[in-house]
Amino acid sequence: MKTSKLFRAVLFDMDGVLVDSERYIAEAAIAMFRQTYNTEVDPKTFLPFVGTGEDNFISGVGKLYNISLTMPRDKERTYEIYEELVHGHLKEINGARAFVYACKRSGLAIAIATSADKRKMMTNLRELGFQQEDFDATVHGAEVKNNKPDPEIYLKAAQKVGIDPGDCLVVEDAVRGIESGKAAGARCLGLTSSFDAKALLAAGADYVAADLEEALKNPPPDLFQALGGFLH
Repeated sequence: MKTSKLFRAVLFDMDGVLVDSERYIAEAAIAMFRQTYNTEVDPKTFLPFVGTGEDNFISGVGKLYNISLTMPRDKERTYEIYEELVHGHLKEINGARAFVYACKRSGLAIAIATSADKRKMMTNLRELGFQQEDFDATVHGAEVKNNKPDPEIYLKAAQKVGIDPGDCLVVEDAVRGIESGKAAGARCLGLTSSFDAKALLAAGADYVAADLEEALKNPPPDLFQALGGFLH
């Protein structure tokens, strides 16, 4: 039986959780490979690297095509293209704002724990109309030594908000992100924006939903109880 211990904090991944950005960063990286290396890469080759930060996201695909990237130049070019693509077009994952503000109203601590660099994190927040100060803490990829699935990023986010990881709910869309949250000792809500429910559950997700709108409307009974009804 799953615990019904109340959560005291919610730790959000960003891409694929709060913001519908995964396709844009893939498009940006594809354009970078085309412009810089005259190579067309298959969008599907990025999937194993989703949620691990842009260094891995780009260089991992580069290795598949036997390309030795020049970093950070190629990453910065990818971010430049990304910013052009998302300006005025980036959308929230359904229910993201409502979920974040429900957490805030209930007094839960909230944090962002994203493998992306600060540049991309701030771009996403700006496009969604959030301020960094809307969150009690943020942790981005440059602040940790070990990428997901290592638990470092969620341990650091929990430390920043002053809450034991076991009292935190991690919200993730990636298999490696779920593995990271579970390794940190948190319970995890997996959103099926990047991976299907079967893959997220196999990675250890305690709960699964299509998006945060669904989590608001139809929370599993034990999740609703654990959150003390804050979803409504």
